Amino acid sequence: MFRAAELGQTVTKKEYKERAPEIRRQLLEAQVLLGRTADFSVMIDFAGVDGAGKGSTVNLLNSWMDTRLIATNSYGLASETDEHKPKFWRYWRDLPGKGQMALNLRARYSQPFLDRVYERTTNLEYLAELKRIQTFERMLADDGMLILKFWMHLSSEEQEQRLEALQSDPETAWRVSDRDWEHWKMYTQFIETAERTITETNTEFAPWHIIEGADKNHRILTVSEIILDALTTRLKAHGHEPTPELLIDEEATDVEDPIPEPPDRHVTVFSTLDMESSLTKTEYRNQLAAQQRRIHLLNRKAIEQNRSSVVVVEGPDAGGKGGAIRRILPTLDARNYRVLQYGAPTDEEASRHYLWRFWRHLQRAGHLTIFDRSWYGRVLVERIEGFASETEWKRAYAEINDFEDQLIEHGTILVKYWLHITPEEQLSRFEARQRTPHKRWKITPEDWRNRGKWYEYETAAHDMIKYTSTHVSPWEIIPANDKNYARVKVLERFGDYLEAALQDSSES
Repeated sequence: MFRAAELGQTVTKKEYKERAPEIRRQLLEAQVLLGRTADFSVMIDFAGVDGAGKGSTVNLLNSWMDTRLIATNSYGLASETDEHKPKFWRYWRDLPGKGQMALNLRARYSQPFLDRVYERTTNLEYLAELKRIQTFERMLADDGMLILKFWMHLSSEEQEQRLEALQSDPETAWRVSDRDWEHWKMYTQFIETAERTITETNTEFAPWHIIEGADKNHRILTVSEIILDALTTRLKAHGHEPTPELLIDEEATDVEDPIPEPPDRHVTVFSTLDMESSLTKTEYRNQLAAQQRRIHLLNRKAIEQNRSSVVVVEGPDAGGKGGAIRRILPTLDARNYRVLQYGAPTDEEASRHYLWRFWRHLQRAGHLTIFDRSWYGRVLVERIEGFASETEWKRAYAEINDFEDQLIEHGTILVKYWLHITPEEQLSRFEARQRTPHKRWKITPEDWRNRGKWYEYETAAHDMIKYTSTHVSPWEIIPANDKNYARVKVLERFGDYLEAALQDSSES
C-alpha cells in the first residue's frame, strides 16, 4: 500500500518558491469564501509515521490561512475529566462550526491504533473501534462536513535516517526522543496496522491521502493542493466560486492614513522602549535555534512535572503576534498545546461574564495554552469602542488580577507579552500587506479605524500595564519594530519563566 509513497519525489526550492505563493493565495480565497457563505465546515486529520512532518505541515497551514477560522486540536491520553465521559465526547466538543476548519493531530484514530500496535487489543476489538469511527465520520459527512485525512509516510530507512540526522546535529538533537526510536523498532507493526486502518476507513465521504513525507517541499505542496482541490470542488457544488477579489476589501485599500497627532505630554510606559532594537539575519538564525532548543527541553520537564503554562500575546494590529507564536510552536509536542485566538464574543459568550470564555478553555495539567488576544480585550477594545461601560472596564483590572492569581496559585506558569511597534512601523506593515496577495485579507476597514485611535489605545494599554503588571504576573513589554528581535526575545523570556518555575519546584 505504501510503495507509492516511497518514490523519492522531490520539489526544488526554486519550484517551491514559484508554486507556493499561488497555492497559498487560492487557499485563502477558498477559506474566506467558506467563512462568508458558512454552508459547511471542514475537518482535516493528520496521522502517520513519526518524523514525517505532521506537526510542521499543520503549523504551515496555520501560517498560510486565516487562523480566526481555524482550530488546531491535538489529542493525547484522555484526561480524568474525559475518562468520565464517552470516548467521543472530546471529538464532538471540538467540531468546527459551519464556515470554519479544524486541523486535528493524534485524534480519534490514535489511541485505538496504538492499542492495537502494542497488542493491548485484539484484531476484532480494533475492527469494532474502526467501525465506530466510520459511523462517526458518516454522520458528520451526511450533515455536510468536508472530511479529509492524511497519512504522512516514511520508509523504515528514511525514518531511521531522519532520526539519526536530527540526533547527530546539536541544534536539532532535542527533537528526538526515546519514544521515537521505540516506534521505529516497531515499524513493521505500525505499517501493518496502518494498512488495516486505511483499508477499513478509506471512504468516499472521508478519504485517506497517503503522502510521501521525505521531502518537505513536496509534502507541503501536495497536502495544500489536495485541500485546495477538495475545498474548491465543494464550494463550486454549493454554487460559490473563489476569486482573487475576495481577498481585497475595497474600503480598506483606498483610505488615507487616519492617525491623529499625539496629544500633549503623551508619556507612557512605551516611551522609554528602544524601538531600534534589532538582530542581523545571522544573529536571528543562531539565537532562534538556541532558544527553541532550550524551550523544548524545559517544556518537556514541565510536562513531566504536570506544570501547565499560559502564554498571553497582546499588542497593536500588525504588531507581530502571530509570527512570534509560530516560532514557539516548533518547540512543542503537538499533543500538549493549543492556540486560541479571540475576537468579538459569540451570543453564547456575551450572555455570560466576560471571563467565562477564557476559563472554559484552560488546558489540563502539563499542557500549554497560547492566547492570541485574551481577557485584556475588556480593558482595551471594549473600553475604547464602548462595548464596556467605564464602571465595567475599571473594575476589570481587579477581576483580571484575581483570575491570574488563581492560575499562579494553582501552579500555572503565566507569561504575558505586549509586542509594541511605532505608528510609523504599523503603517509600513499595513501598506506591505496591501501589496502582498496572500496578506491582503489581513487589512480591513476596522484596522484603519483602530489606527485612527492609536493614542487612545496606547493610553488604554498603558493603564492596563500599570494596573495588571504585578509582582507575580508582570508584563513583558517587547519592542517589536524588528520582527526578528521580537521573536527571539519572546522565546528567550518564555524560557526564563519556565526555568525559574521549574527551579522553584525542584527546591521546594
